[in-house]
Amino acid sequence: RTQRPHAGALRSPRPRPSIPPTAARGTHPRRSYGPAHPSRAAMPTANVRAAQPSADRRLSTLVRHLLPSSPRTSAATATSADSSLQPFPTMASPSVFAGIAQGPEDPILGVTVAYNKDPSPVKVNLGVGAYRTEEGKPMVLNVVRRAEQMLIQNESRVKEYLPITGLADFNKLSAKLIFGADSPAIQENRVATVQCLSGTGSLRVGGEFLARHYHERTIYIPQPTWGNHPKVFTLAGLTARSYRYYDPATRGLDFQGLLEDLSSAPSGAIVLLHACAHNPTGVDPTLEQWEQIRQLMRSKALLPFFDSAYQGFASGSLDKDAQSVRMFVADGGELLMAQSYAKNMGLYGERVGALSIVCGSADIAVKVESQLKLVIRPMYSNPPLHGASIVATILKDSAMFDEWTLELKAMADRIISMREQLFNALKIRETPGDWSHIIKQIGMFTFTGLNSDQVAFMRQEYHIYMTSDGRISMAGLSSRTVPHLADAIHAAVTKLK
Repeated sequence: RTQRPHAGALRSPRPRPSIPPTAARGTHPRRSYGPAHPSRAAMPTANVRAAQPSADRRLSTLVRHLLPSSPRTSAATATSADSSLQPFPTMASPSVFAGIAQGPEDPILGVTVAYNKDPSPVKVNLGVGAYRTEEGKPMVLNVVRRAEQMLIQNESRVKEYLPITGLADFNKLSAKLIFGADSPAIQENRVATVQCLSGTGSLRVGGEFLARHYHERTIYIPQPTWGNHPKVFTLAGLTARSYRYYDPATRGLDFQGLLEDLSSAPSGAIVLLHACAHNPTGVDPTLEQWEQIRQLMRSKALLPFFDSAYQGFASGSLDKDAQSVRMFVADGGELLMAQSYAKNMGLYGERVGALSIVCGSADIAVKVESQLKLVIRPMYSNPPLHGASIVATILKDSAMFDEWTLELKAMADRIISMREQLFNALKIRETPGDWSHIIKQIGMFTFTGLNSDQVAFMRQEYHIYMTSDGRISMAGLSSRTVPHLADAIHAAVTKLK
């Protein structure tokens, strides 16, 4: 058959043989599908009548499911179907979600939202933590483009799922990059590394692992810190407390306050440490101060959890920016390390990162990895392939690695140059205050010391966008925009206290 019977015919009892097909009840003629089966023609009339209602009900139900909107549906079928449909809550007004409040913009990403809405031709975005060229454009490293071309041209590559732990080469090379190829922890197989969704994902997986398996659930976080840190760890199941870090009076490190607060922390507490280029202040301890921090933490059995978002991006040297971490690994103790390749390879949108846990022995590392897999599996199952493949391609090829380090240093040097230019511009304008912290701080961000009123003034009058705590991204500056920023800062500090 090439055409279905219409719904009205299916709902109607089969006409008696003595009635012509076109005389069946209803206005639509029934189609004839040939002579009735001999056995059906011989069936007693009473049995036919008794069997038909049950068969018709089944056919009617089938039609309602298969032909709910058929234009040929009879009035009887439509009425029956309509009576069985009740309005669903989401079809009604108001919505079942009508009581949900409008969520606030992220304090960092919200800056970009406001910047994009500003039509001013002189606007400057210094809020986003992403590298920009001298022309103010996003940049893809040449070595990254080469690695991608190699991957695309490799016809043996497939798009299969990675293991839960991620790309094996990526994990091994990431651990070597941060801990050093000659690290005793690596040589003794005491490191469990898993690929994660950039630095944020690495922190979250590490936090949830600790909440499940570590005896202490309090993590001490520097004050101030990256705004996402408290949220990530709190939602992972830990309790976040702060320790003193930044001194607004000196615009430098409050080292004494840091030591006092960590000395008061309970034994075994977790301590978040920025490996280099502290966000948002750009203030790092000296190597001598790092050694004092290490001795204090080990004496109290405090567990270090390093966040490394800027290795090589701060000073231009991968090894120099990893010194603090390697101090803690060299003493044989345990720690957690969250890595990100967003900044130092410019892989922001690829979300490439790793979590490494340095353990006391190789067999413990195996167990730790097994539990990390149980954290990851119900969270996002397994990580993405492309970004990790780019990183692994660059790290395992000596020529490409050297090319990367040159590009990395060029980015770091441009940021250092922006610091010097801004400091000199403020000095020329004789802007009130000591602005030497701009060149003393390191990395992508400068904690200017501007207050929220001054920040709001600069946004309104000069169309310069930054976070309300006065943090600016030096990578968002250029030689062209430095004078405009210096004018704005000068006006803000002279007109507003």
